[in-house]
Amino acid sequence: MVFGLGKPRHKEVTAQQLESMLQSGEALVVDVREPDEFAAGHIPGAVNMPLSSFQPSKLPHPDGKKLVLNCLGGKRSGMALDKCGVAMAEVDTHLAGGFGSWQAARLPVER
Repeated sequence: MVFGLGKPRHKEVTAQQLESMLQSGEALVVDVREPDEFAAGHIPGAVNMPLSSFQPSKLPHPDGKKLVLNCLGGKRSGMALDKCGVAMAEVDTHLAGGFGSWQAARLPVER
């Protein structure tokens, strides 16, 4: 058996779960897409921290909320989580399918 097969390395939340977490004030979204992508549309209230200059030490203090990372499809947020895993084990969750899944669920977008 291949190690890690079938179990995602990072915790994932669906767009609907994230929307619910945001509505109840349980989550803070960190969008790791580049500024031009972020400006074109993002999850309301998200903070932009592009992967190209991403540093776990610069993450906003979550104030008791769960930090949830997102990108367009889930690859870059996973890469950012890999960086966090070394520095901050509590940052371990990202949006499954990224912003694409958020839009597909027809959830609100801020521009």
